[in-house]
Amino acid sequence: MGGAAAAAGDDALAWPPITRMQKPWTYWWWMGSAVDTNNIALSLKRFQQAGLGGVHIIPIYGAKGWESNYIQYLSPRWMDMLAFTAAEAGRLDMGVDMTTGTGWCLGGPAVTDEDADASPVVKLLEIQDGGVISDKFEKGKWQALMAFSESGDGKIDLLPKVEDDGTVRWTAAGGAWRVFAIGQKPSGQKVKRAAPGGEGWMLNPFYGPAVSHYMQWFEQAFQSYTGPKPRALYQDSYEYRSSWSPDLFAQFERRRGYRLQDQLPALFGEAANPIRARVKSDYRETLSDMMVEDAMPVWVRWAHEHGCDVRYQAHGAPGNLLDLYALADTPETEMFHLDRDKLVSKFASSAGHVAGRARISSETGTWLAEHFTETLAEMKFLQDDLFLSGVNNIYYHGCCYSPEEAGWPGWHFYASFEMNPANSIWRDTPALNAYAARCQALLQSGRPDSDILLYWPVHDYWNNSAGRVQPFTVHAREWLEDQPVGKTAAWLWDHGWQFDYVSGRQLAGMEAAGGMAKPPGGSYRAIVIPSCELMPLDTLSNLIRLAAGGVNVIFDKQFPSDVPGLGHLETRRGQLRALLARAKNTPGLRAGDLGAELAASGIARETLADHPGLMCIRRADDEGRIYFAANRGTNDFDGALDLAAQAVTIVMLDPMTGASGVVMPVGGSHVRVQLAAGQSLFLRALAKEKITAPAWKYWDAAGGAVPLDGVWQVVFIEGGPEMPAPFAADHLASWTQLSDTNAQRFAGAARYTLHFDAPRPSQEDWRLDLGRVCQSARVRLNGQEIGTLIAPPFRTVVSHLKAKDNVLEVEVCNVSANRIRDLDRRGVKWKSYHDINFVNLDYRPFDASNWPLTDSGLLGPVTLTPLR
Repeated sequence: MGGAAAAAGDDALAWPPITRMQKPWTYWWWMGSAVDTNNIALSLKRFQQAGLGGVHIIPIYGAKGWESNYIQYLSPRWMDMLAFTAAEAGRLDMGVDMTTGTGWCLGGPAVTDEDADASPVVKLLEIQDGGVISDKFEKGKWQALMAFSESGDGKIDLLPKVEDDGTVRWTAAGGAWRVFAIGQKPSGQKVKRAAPGGEGWMLNPFYGPAVSHYMQWFEQAFQSYTGPKPRALYQDSYEYRSSWSPDLFAQFERRRGYRLQDQLPALFGEAANPIRARVKSDYRETLSDMMVEDAMPVWVRWAHEHGCDVRYQAHGAPGNLLDLYALADTPETEMFHLDRDKLVSKFASSAGHVAGRARISSETGTWLAEHFTETLAEMKFLQDDLFLSGVNNIYYHGCCYSPEEAGWPGWHFYASFEMNPANSIWRDTPALNAYAARCQALLQSGRPDSDILLYWPVHDYWNNSAGRVQPFTVHAREWLEDQPVGKTAAWLWDHGWQFDYVSGRQLAGMEAAGGMAKPPGGSYRAIVIPSCELMPLDTLSNLIRLAAGGVNVIFDKQFPSDVPGLGHLETRRGQLRALLARAKNTPGLRAGDLGAELAASGIARETLADHPGLMCIRRADDEGRIYFAANRGTNDFDGALDLAAQAVTIVMLDPMTGASGVVMPVGGSHVRVQLAAGQSLFLRALAKEKITAPAWKYWDAAGGAVPLDGVWQVVFIEGGPEMPAPFAADHLASWTQLSDTNAQRFAGAARYTLHFDAPRPSQEDWRLDLGRVCQSARVRLNGQEIGTLIAPPFRTVVSHLKAKDNVLEVEVCNVSANRIRDLDRRGVKWKSYHDINFVNLDYRPFDASNWPLTDSGLLGPVTLTPLR
């Protein structure tokens, strides 16, 4: 028995195997597709050595002066480059994804006017009593021609009255009439940042035939392709301008039960009006259905038929994001610069969790900060935010293909984090990637473990008179944060309730068993409906069905009061009243104060959330529960936490160092946790048996901090443009304060060496605190590698100091800002690209010449604190 327990302990303390899919990947922009096999192979090798698991190829516009090297997208030569890349990546145990097109969004030369991203053409005529229509309307060009009486009680479909020569056989009678002629045209939106051979219209994302025609372009390109297939095809976030489709009228009538042609004054009007709001709600829901059921599945099916998965960024679309994300094998979110709302990212992860998807990815680091100022610490903290929101598959945004011949700083894409080998921070990127890989290895294991499904009442938002198309972007104030669902989500998050969003369509696919709602992706103990006025009949019917099966269904404060949309309105209102009567008599389905109802449900929340800055997300496996806990506050935490999971053993794992150890909880859930500001840990709450394994080490100060004084010897070891001269310092400060001009423009690494005696010769363990580091540090003590520190607090534990003459070496790497500043101050031409060229965060031409010098190096103070 002891041997079995020890083996279980070894397994529990071990990190899951790290494969290419647990490692972070990177977007890889091919500028002008001006790639060659030598530079592809060299780049992939560097990526692999840094700990990346794969690349995502996106061809974009090219660098000026390299036009003779451009390769037309999907040409035989381009396909050869794809085949070489996929084969070489496979040889390095890496993978390759590719965008289904160039730049963004889907589109290109294969997209015709008929299939293009579309806008309605609206022609309005005022015809007086007894008047005729003098305009001619070419047959087949116009989708609707409707006359509406001024009194509002008459409408006539004039399309059947159009003659072969375009004249309209009709005379107005009984007063004045307004005639609406509706056609369609390309919206004008072309593929953004297209690569050579990829230019053209964006396609219509609502029109299934358009997507079918578009995929024939890829069918032809891959017919003679003999290389390894891409692992996944990708579609970027929604930046189409489409609001129409050739089959919209037919789709609308089939889905909503009445003719949109009969409501053209409502659809194209703006003033607030209940009928107008209902018509527009129906129009918005129809566009959503066309994307979810018709258009996007064409792309997904093509990929699957050709052996590829799909990654899909649904955000920005005017459709139901949960239903759209759920189409993908890997739903993908993003956090853009300051738009970093974890509750928005949860839409992608929720859709994936409910649908049973193993991975949720994220476009990670898009313009996280200004170019060449971004730090590994900022990326680490962003990753933590994404992990907390349910992401477990990081894609850096990213790295630009750059040939060796381009020199320093190489080629750059204007919206990226500069995650590339030319950037000085690349030196310590392997430590960040190892951290991400460990996190993702655990976050991809087991299954999601949320208790609550939070319904998204999208019809409440759709039901308004303003505009027509309403996109759900990552800029979420109006559609999420200011809505009841957003406020409820924030309340659940802040109070430690583990939840996923759910759509009405997803509820329809669930069964109830053992008091749990059972979608394909897991089990949930309760469904929460935020305050809402409108609810489709089938959604309410499914909630009643699930409640009757034993699932807790909680309406926050109130039941819905009406149905959405216009078709058969009074009939549906009567059906709603009948369903509400059933609902109020269904055990387990109730309306009331959400906090009280959840407390009465017996579901345990994670009280960790009561401590400022502490957050967690849970997963479950056959052994128990897996917690990812992060301190996203500004103060260190050291205290006892009560986990919702009961456990006989808790294993703690540090994803930054790989350390692990066992804790025996008090009362099954009470455990001490130490989390410095910015730190994260995994806790595995094992429910089945106690295990024998090394204990987790808690470190407590056994005295005050002791400054490490002395003379630091500093030598520059890697970087450019030129190596500054070595120097000695008895006071730590930024190396930019040196008079050496080379130090002020240097990007790279310097080694700081200090000889010191042990403050307490008998003391075994110490906390080494480097103080302020700009921006990462590799630490070596007495010739032994201690580790790489990439984020504050820059602390580590060291042991067994010698009584005399200890040697501390700290290799500090700075960001590339000062070197770029120097290039721009000297007028060196390094930004020379087509299209948008290279811009700053405000979309203005990038110019670092007026930047202040960025602090660099080891700034300290460096201290040792005795530990017990």
